[in-house]
Amino acid sequence: MKLTFTCLLTCWLSAAWALGAQAQATGARPAETAGKAILTGRVSSPTTDTIAVSIHDSPFDSSERISYAKLNEKGEFRMIVQVSGSTRADLVYGDAVADLFLDPGTDLDVRFKGEDLPGTVKFKANDVPTGFATRIRNNGNLTDEQRHRQQMANANSYLAEFDEQFVSNDGFQVLPDNIQLYEAPFVSFLDYRIKHERNFLEDRAARQSFTIDFYNYAKAEITYSNANDRLTFPDLREQVVSSEGRMTMTPGYFEFLRDPNLLNDQTAVANEQFQEFLLNYVHYMAAQQKHLRTDPDFYPFCYALASKRLNSTMRLLTLGRILQESFRFGHVRQSAAMLSDFRALDTHKHYLTALETDFGKHKALAIGSLAPDFRLVSAAGDSVKLSSFQGKLVYLNFWKTTNGLCLRDLSYAQDLAKRFEGKNIVFVNVALDEMEIPWRQLVTIKKLPGVHVRAIGGMRSEVAKAYNLSEVPTYILLGEDGTILNPKPKRLSSRAAVDEINQSFGKAGVYSAAVAQLPTPASAAK
Repeated sequence: MKLTFTCLLTCWLSAAWALGAQAQATGARPAETAGKAILTGRVSSPTTDTIAVSIHDSPFDSSERISYAKLNEKGEFRMIVQVSGSTRADLVYGDAVADLFLDPGTDLDVRFKGEDLPGTVKFKANDVPTGFATRIRNNGNLTDEQRHRQQMANANSYLAEFDEQFVSNDGFQVLPDNIQLYEAPFVSFLDYRIKHERNFLEDRAARQSFTIDFYNYAKAEITYSNANDRLTFPDLREQVVSSEGRMTMTPGYFEFLRDPNLLNDQTAVANEQFQEFLLNYVHYMAAQQKHLRTDPDFYPFCYALASKRLNSTMRLLTLGRILQESFRFGHVRQSAAMLSDFRALDTHKHYLTALETDFGKHKALAIGSLAPDFRLVSAAGDSVKLSSFQGKLVYLNFWKTTNGLCLRDLSYAQDLAKRFEGKNIVFVNVALDEMEIPWRQLVTIKKLPGVHVRAIGGMRSEVAKAYNLSEVPTYILLGEDGTILNPKPKRLSSRAAVDEINQSFGKAGVYSAAVAQLPTPASAAK
């Protein structure tokens, strides 16, 4: 239905209230826009000559599909991005990233300053009349295609405004400061945040038109980011606040999980925050039944639990997330059994191929398998071979001197080395820096403890490939026999790292033996 501009002026407020400020769905779009989103625009004072859009097509594939465009001499660009439906994406310029929301028929004019993409980006719909006089001349009429373009411009403008007001504002984030709060003030903080975020969305939805897909996406982002923060607060606080023990929550703290709509929101299925919430929920329910992540049967139990509690696409997505976690924590026998069960469930193979590929990548790093050996040059200039440390526990730390999180962990690494001085453990730090001199200087000047070596080629090195590294820091704990004891040990900065290391002495082979006796996923949660 088309509305004149005069009608919009007189009817908009009452219509918005009647619709509950819901988004207006788009009409049909011409066939030539099917499967395409178009971005044109200009970068002021460009700092590099290439702009990109990055999309994750599968929730289980870490690789990105990237579309590039070159800027001309005026800083202008034009890009066509293939999209099969509504999807979140990243606009990338140099090291800066801004959120995007695209769908077939999106046609945006994008402008920003080269030195500040997130803070200056502006969106406008291409080929849509703007301004009061222009609308009067056109009687306020827009084609379905123009209306859709305007809705997508509104959506992306909303994302930029939301980021500035809430995401980039530390006062609305759990980290770094609000994690220090106790239960009552933390709940008050979340209540305050979600109220303001929802008001922000409803205000924008009342004043602007969104597609129903975007409105549902934005609503789910708010609902499930807050639900995730509440659900994971006790665990995260225990990790970060090292001066205190784990907080005991009041009986009513987790009552919000009883809301049936929280687990069965069909409009949020494709939202990453919702998927993360479902996984965290399964972890919580397993913990309530005394199953801990350190238990050999933790992932089969979670898999069986999700199979019973969830339905349809939500079940498949959550089972896939559980599978990926089990791959990355090295539980190959359980993973193989669960993956076999998943094959029978994912009859249309929506997710199976990506999961099988991921399983293949992690098989070599399973608990009990021999850690890939390497020989690298140390900061002192001598040659160091990993296998020469057999007979000791080995705490492997893959890091970079240019990574803030790695640098933050340095002080904790020094403290751990002092705590275990004289014990049967060695801390081997593998730098993935491209440049040798800054790394060598940092190790030497700071007198960093442990063994320090560098893998030439960084993340492209043979060592990085052998250990399937995709990010730093990455930690791996090896048993005295050189086999992988824990592919995801507690972080150096975690207060639980000391206990975990103490409990690992002499455990080489014990965990993998326990895994070999586990029940199948189908019987794990009976």
